[in-house]
Amino acid sequence: MAENKNSKKMLGERLIELGHITKEQLWEAMRVQSKTGEILGKVLIKLGMVSDEVINEILGIPVVSVSTDIDVELIKYVPEQLIRKYRVIPVRRHGNKITVAMSDPSNIVAIDDLRLILGCEIEPIMAGEGEIEDLIQKYFGFPKIDKAFEEFDMQVGPADEAEALTLEEESVVDEAPIVRLVNSILVQSIAMGASDIHIEPQEAGVKVRFRVDGMLREIMELPKKVRGAMISRIKIMADMDIAEKRIPQDGRIQVKTTGKEIDMRISSLPTMYGEKIVMRLLDKSGMKGFKVEQLGFNPTNFKRFNNMLKNSYGIILITGPTGSGKTTTLYAGLNELNTIEKNIITVEDPVEYVLSGINQTMVNVKAGMTFAAGLRSILRQDPDIIMVGEIRDGETAEIAVKAAITGHLVLSTLHTNDAASSISRLVDMGIEPFLAASSILGVVAQRLLRRVCPDCREPYLLPLGKTPEREFMGMGPQDQVTLYRGKGCDKCSGTGYRGRLPIHELLIVTSGLRATINRNESSDILKRHAVEEGMMTLKSDGLYKASQGHTTIQEVMRVAYTGD
Repeated sequence: MAENKNSKKMLGERLIELGHITKEQLWEAMRVQSKTGEILGKVLIKLGMVSDEVINEILGIPVVSVSTDIDVELIKYVPEQLIRKYRVIPVRRHGNKITVAMSDPSNIVAIDDLRLILGCEIEPIMAGEGEIEDLIQKYFGFPKIDKAFEEFDMQVGPADEAEALTLEEESVVDEAPIVRLVNSILVQSIAMGASDIHIEPQEAGVKVRFRVDGMLREIMELPKKVRGAMISRIKIMADMDIAEKRIPQDGRIQVKTTGKEIDMRISSLPTMYGEKIVMRLLDKSGMKGFKVEQLGFNPTNFKRFNNMLKNSYGIILITGPTGSGKTTTLYAGLNELNTIEKNIITVEDPVEYVLSGINQTMVNVKAGMTFAAGLRSILRQDPDIIMVGEIRDGETAEIAVKAAITGHLVLSTLHTNDAASSISRLVDMGIEPFLAASSILGVVAQRLLRRVCPDCREPYLLPLGKTPEREFMGMGPQDQVTLYRGKGCDKCSGTGYRGRLPIHELLIVTSGLRATINRNESSDILKRHAVEEGMMTLKSDGLYKASQGHTTIQEVMRVAYTGD
């Protein structure tokens, strides 16, 4: 990306004139540039203020897309280290000339090195930096770490020394291999859409696993010598005590990358071979403006859930295991209800997403701020709508029920296996059946399934004969049925799945069901009654979505199988 002294001023002014950046952002970029020595355009891109396409358009540099025009054989002749260093991709050969895609075609050193290695004339063309990065990851994956280990031995020293790193020393080792290794793991996890990172000390090394689409995948195994320094680096970033290794700790890291705001919750746990670290990733930007129609309800449940939200009082419960998307459903409901006329207050543990226009408070058990205490205080704040992160005990349940029957709409979660069990759980917590029947509007039970990859999805006929799939679906051995699966491709890392979708079980407390609750019947009878009144079970919703090609029958069996 060529740029001279005059173009610096012109580039900044043009970006401000076109509304791409503010004067303050330009000053910040120039401050960073004075330290790094990089050209202004590249600094602006790295800071995420503008895209490389915008910079190239203003500078009048034509940018071409090369993704579909690459001779893969050529890439084998250029060392991976050189490709990563100069951010280049060989594209095609014409006689004694090789066309090379570069983010900075004015880099004479890179062109000379490529000419020497390939023994050909080099014709540089401009390609977007983002596209080149995607191509490097496609052909080489994320940065190899073997070389980083060699540098680690030289620059940082043994693990015992590395464990002594302090916050004051952090700036000194900012470019150390262990720092780049941790950063690479974080970048890779975000790029793969991971929800959790597991750093697991083993007897012989360290195992790194990501939870992607609800399933853990082993990403890499690292040697024992990096274990202490790696964990210390993460604890430094999370503002945790690196000297304390005997007790569990919690921390937090906030990251901004590729237009996303990622909130990372860090948990350490002492194990036999060192501290195990689990990092939960929350995309804070993903909840802004999130609506109920994005929750994946089938048409019947979508209508029923919206009708529940229109009530001015009563309890709406969301239930399911950890990681089933309950919080997302709650927040989508709050976004739907959030208007200037409504006073909405929440008490959460912790506040996972900040919602504009909603008053959010956080549980602090040490200070005496429990769900029950927070709920009592909220009732003195003239609320219209209350959200309680979780009903964990009888005291919280009792206050929530009283709030509901005195004219407040209450949204909360429970940990139960299905919708009907939630009502029984409240009764077990000490809520009288008649109070539960009169206060609960409905219960949504949900699970998350892996979604079939849309890029490699294909239909197939379910094999004839007696199979577990046919038995699960209640079909005869000769019935014909078309289902869908993913063949596996680059986009889904060969798994056939990409992304997740929910299945729901939505129980509405009707007058008939209210009478059943008043008789304190078991959850099995409550569920049977609800199904007779039209409730779709988790299994039924899963089968519907499998028939629509959104997921596979195997996923529905894995998540919604009850053994009935």
